Amino acid sequence: MIYSIPRYPVHLIDVVVWGDGRRLTIRPTLPQDLDLQRAFFRSLSPATRYARFMTGLTELPEMVARRFANIDYSEHLALLAEIFEAGSERMLGEARYVVEPHDPSTCVFAIAVADDWHGSGLAGMLLARLEQQAAICGIERMTAETLSGNRPMLALAARAGYALGLSHNDGAVVRLEKRLTAPAANRGHVAAA
Repeated sequence: MIYSIPRYPVHLIDVVVWGDGRRLTIRPTLPQDLDLQRAFFRSLSPATRYARFMTGLTELPEMVARRFANIDYSEHLALLAEIFEAGSERMLGEARYVVEPHDPSTCVFAIAVADDWHGSGLAGMLLARLEQQAAICGIERMTAETLSGNRPMLALAARAGYALGLSHNDGAVVRLEKRLTAPAANRGHVAAA
């Protein structure tokens, strides 16, 4: 079997100087980030894990971990935020989208941020970058589902212009939806993956 290795989108790598002077690297996830992803998941509080996965996971299942690390940067993009402190790499958050197989104009997104970075603005920054790349790639609509008690995510979504509505399947789940507009220079042109 021949495997195709997707081209890594280096143009999405950025270094951001945070308000306190720390330097964060924002970059697309790599396959070798599997251990970093697992460490990030373990570092999250049970409440944060539950808010992200809507289930009481205590360990990232192997199948999910591999899916998180093996992405194609076109139909599945994940951006992570990391910081280097005391000679080691620490993941602070991630935002990802996956294009709906039955509707390539729509993607589903998810975000998770380390507990000590809640309220810092990191989730909003990651979401904005994810939206921008999705729009450049020709995706027209981003959706997600979150628990009705996940107030921080609902507030973030409202600030970012998402319509909020109850899920058809479950009254405890809120559906988030936003129409994206491609940047003027990219309208009609889908970025190469």
